[in-house]
Amino acid sequence: MAALEPRDTGVADEALSRAVSHDDEGTVLGRAHRALTVGIVSVVLLIAFEATAVGTAMPVAARDLDGVSVYAFAFSGYFTTSLFGMVSAGQLSDRRGPLGPLAGGIAAFAAGLLLSGSAQVMWVFILGRAVQGLGGGLVIVALYVVVGRAYPERLRPAIMAAFAACWVVPSVVGPLAAGAVTEHLGWRWVFLGIPVLVVGPLALALPQIRRRAGGPVEGADVPPFDRRRIRLALAISLGAGLLQYAAQDLRPVSAASAAAGLALLVPAVRGLLPRGTWRAARGLPSVVLLRGVAAGSFIAAESFVPLMLVTQRGLSPTLAGFSLAAGGGTWALGSWLQSRPWAEPYRERLMALGMVLAAAAIAAAPSVLLPAVPAWTVAVAWGFGCFGMGLVISSTSVLLLKLSAPQEAGANSAALQISDGLSNVLLLAVGGAAFAALGGGGVAHTPTAAAADGASHPAAFAAVFLPMAAVALVGAWVTTRLHARRPHPSAG
Repeated sequence: MAALEPRDTGVADEALSRAVSHDDEGTVLGRAHRALTVGIVSVVLLIAFEATAVGTAMPVAARDLDGVSVYAFAFSGYFTTSLFGMVSAGQLSDRRGPLGPLAGGIAAFAAGLLLSGSAQVMWVFILGRAVQGLGGGLVIVALYVVVGRAYPERLRPAIMAAFAACWVVPSVVGPLAAGAVTEHLGWRWVFLGIPVLVVGPLALALPQIRRRAGGPVEGADVPPFDRRRIRLALAISLGAGLLQYAAQDLRPVSAASAAAGLALLVPAVRGLLPRGTWRAARGLPSVVLLRGVAAGSFIAAESFVPLMLVTQRGLSPTLAGFSLAAGGGTWALGSWLQSRPWAEPYRERLMALGMVLAAAAIAAAPSVLLPAVPAWTVAVAWGFGCFGMGLVISSTSVLLLKLSAPQEAGANSAALQISDGLSNVLLLAVGGAAFAALGGGGVAHTPTAAAADGASHPAAFAAVFLPMAAVALVGAWVTTRLHARRPHPSAG
């Protein structure tokens, strides 16, 4: 659930304490919003912890269930069903309000965890991940609609910053805690323990959502249920799954799978994203495009950082993972900075700076392939890149809600998340194919780590990082098109 995505607890605590000390009705922790804020932020915190912990337990689960050969499908199953959940949540939220999709999504998320945690064979485990993905897609879009309806525009940057801060502790503690639980209690408890923790946040959030954001928008026409969008959602999910399958196996027979995936994806994407997205039309289409360009390029590159440090510099998996840990704090710092009132007039400039920093970090990462460059260079570069991503990702969410009519917030939020998730899988597929073609070995596509069979050639890593840096630079150009061109004063 990348977009609640990718985080400094000190920054978050300072922001929250300042909120309490100000006008009690005018902050995200004021009397009017306190219960809702604590509830939905707690939900995001648990989702973040699950996302960072599962990657640690997954290899052990696949080995115990004799499913290493289909390991990647445990991730692709989650992704493909989450796309369908995103579109469905947008439809339901715009017609009936976000309460139903949010409650149903959390229930499905928990049910998927329980199904995977109790699985005795790998196909049941993968099914559980697919159910969990459906729930995750429903939850993320519903939360965006809640923010758009329950918080005034001036408070939305702050709540988005709080969402980003939720990833700080999980990004550091999650893998360590999951490793300890897996070693001493077994991998199943990583999955089975989280659903119990959801009860408290739900008890706080759901009554507030029912009161503040339940039902359709008052005074607005309720959009009809669009069955065509649901069909397109199924097509985009299936197409993404076929492309992921093709990228894992570069044999000629996989070309048929890739062609079928593209045939499903292209019309589905054109139908689900705002018109003009792919040509960076000014306004909302460029906001949606930027989200995909930023998230896809950065996450695709990040997936190969631990693998590069382990195979090329001899670091342990733990040390390689910690090279990315500082990024959680700088990401949260960037998100907090964009939420400051003084930053609003400079939002587009800050987003352009963020994309340049992300591109520079991605381009600098493969420098550690040279023995003379210290391995910690990646950690420093990634800290700056994550700061840039914090500026960009939260700002795209703020701009999307600002440019959306209340009755369109669900569909537009779904489009934003589809752009985010789809670009992740497409750029991971492209990067993984280039990596394998240049001698990189087999790669398990996960958002936090990768595994290779045998030694990897340094050129294979350069073939991933340098193109992703170029994609991020394209994102810097897209930031110049986030608002419609203002008419000249002399125009009639």
